[in-house]
Amino acid sequence: MRRPANFQNKNFWVMIAADMVLFALSVIFAFALRFDFDIPAEYARRMLHLAAYAVPIKALIFLFFGMYRGMWRYTSLDDFWRLIRVTVLQSGIVVGVAAFGFHFEGYPRSVFLLDWGLTLVLTSALRLGIRALYSRGEALRLPRVKPRRILLIGAGDSGERILREIQANPSLGIVLGFLDDDSTKMDRTIHGKPVLGRVDDLPEVVDEYEPDEIFITVSNNVSSERMRRIVDMCKLTGLPHKVLPPMSEIVDGKISVGSLREVNYRDLLGRREVHLETDRINAYLRDRVILVTGCGGSIGSELTRQIVRFRPSKMVLVDASEYNLHTIEMELRHEYGFTAYATVLGSIADAPLMDRVFAEHRPEVVFHAAAYKHVPMLERCPWQAVTNNVIGSRTVMEAALKHGVDRFVVVSTDKAVRPTNVMGATKRVTEHLMRHYQGNGTRFMAVRFGNVLGSSGSVVPLFRRQIEQGGPVTVTHPDVTRYFMSISEAAQLILQAGGMGEKGEGGEIFVLEMGKPVRIADMARDLIRLSGKEPGVDVPIEFTGLREGEKLYEELITEGEDIVRTEHEKIMVLGADSHIPPGSLTDMLDRLVRASAAHDRAAIREILAKLVPEYTPGD
Repeated sequence: MRRPANFQNKNFWVMIAADMVLFALSVIFAFALRFDFDIPAEYARRMLHLAAYAVPIKALIFLFFGMYRGMWRYTSLDDFWRLIRVTVLQSGIVVGVAAFGFHFEGYPRSVFLLDWGLTLVLTSALRLGIRALYSRGEALRLPRVKPRRILLIGAGDSGERILREIQANPSLGIVLGFLDDDSTKMDRTIHGKPVLGRVDDLPEVVDEYEPDEIFITVSNNVSSERMRRIVDMCKLTGLPHKVLPPMSEIVDGKISVGSLREVNYRDLLGRREVHLETDRINAYLRDRVILVTGCGGSIGSELTRQIVRFRPSKMVLVDASEYNLHTIEMELRHEYGFTAYATVLGSIADAPLMDRVFAEHRPEVVFHAAAYKHVPMLERCPWQAVTNNVIGSRTVMEAALKHGVDRFVVVSTDKAVRPTNVMGATKRVTEHLMRHYQGNGTRFMAVRFGNVLGSSGSVVPLFRRQIEQGGPVTVTHPDVTRYFMSISEAAQLILQAGGMGEKGEGGEIFVLEMGKPVRIADMARDLIRLSGKEPGVDVPIEFTGLREGEKLYEELITEGEDIVRTEHEKIMVLGADSHIPPGSLTDMLDRLVRASAAHDRAAIREILAKLVPEYTPGD
């Protein structure tokens, strides 16, 4: 609803008076330009006549369309486009009055076009002048606090947006210029700020221009080597430096100075931004009932956040941890404004509970992320791995079949490949179960990937705590390597793979492209340096030996599995089927359940070795 103008505000009357003067001047200058500033007496009378009705008409149009409600000190490009539309309407009405009231008698046609152009130019100039005046006034008041002098690394779209925001808000600082390795940008300017050189020129540029802070605004698709080089050079300067995170980390999707944060290990991985086929994902998530098991865990909670963006009709959140379930519930409600959810506190191995949940909520898509994953702990308590990872998975899958779930996505792991530990073996059994149940009305698929940065049990939080305490940072082996990706990237690719399952017959195991494996010792050194310390000098690194069930390196496929590229650059699919006959799978699972109930560690490992022939349990 349009609000009335504030007639008690003196600025309102000043603006109307100023605009009416400009409306009159536009008519006078229009005639003056038409007659080369020598207006004949007859046309001078027509000019005054036109001004007499054009000025009040224009003022009324400006008033009706709310042109006096804005605060012109904040004039923007949107206001300019609005001025164009309103002045076109003004001139159209003035022309209409001249045509139908006076049949254009004594009015040169060109005057009306000139009048519109002059009205637009003069009213725009007035408003821009007001903004410039206020900006200048603010600039004159600010020098009490010396503004930050900022250097931007990366003269691309992101850098341009950051520059524009800083220029619009001088309190944020002053941009000195850019550094960029693109030779085509050398000696060019962006909004008046020059590209001062290449990234290798950073020390010389810092000495010459003396910035107070460095903002890294390079593309998220740069290689890990290049990002490391940039961060190392920023550290050598001794200046504070921040980085623009990937778009997946920015909640509102808008790049701003507020998005900048301290450099973390994820920035050094050099993972390319994920390009999602949103139409495909939208087709199976929007307006559907989605159930997520393990919704409060690292992967489950991020899956939940990503799914909400596609507007499901309802989400069913299942988790065995009261704290985790409450945390994700509050996040959905207060940060995302999403309230169409139901929370279920309980174990996925509780068959009556799962049957009741599926019967009541009728989910159409299930993301199964609930699992125990701490390798050494599950080596000591393998019955818990069986209960949660195997029995729980079977329970949820059978409930999905019984209640007609359309699509079931299993979150798997690279530890399921040639497993050397109970955790990996139980996840491999989950993949067997997924293929065993496929073809009975529900489309099953699994997504296999490596470690995610910052997840519960991840080495990164552990290393950070050790660094804060001064060390030592404990690494199991100098040569141990792992695949890593961010939690948000993993969740996005799981959603993408879930949409791909509709093209096959079901039962696919999708493998996410994990890039190059990372040496954990190198990761420890990078994290120490990111904390501003020197590895081996300020914080020692100690090698403790491989833990029980731990591998020196991880794999994403096992022998006999045919891997095929999909249309998505970061997702592959395995074509091999399970080698376990359905009958023996059922029998061995029953034996596994009994061994688990008896807490028989040796029997559990023996049965797992039969279910997963490539499983080689440690001592």
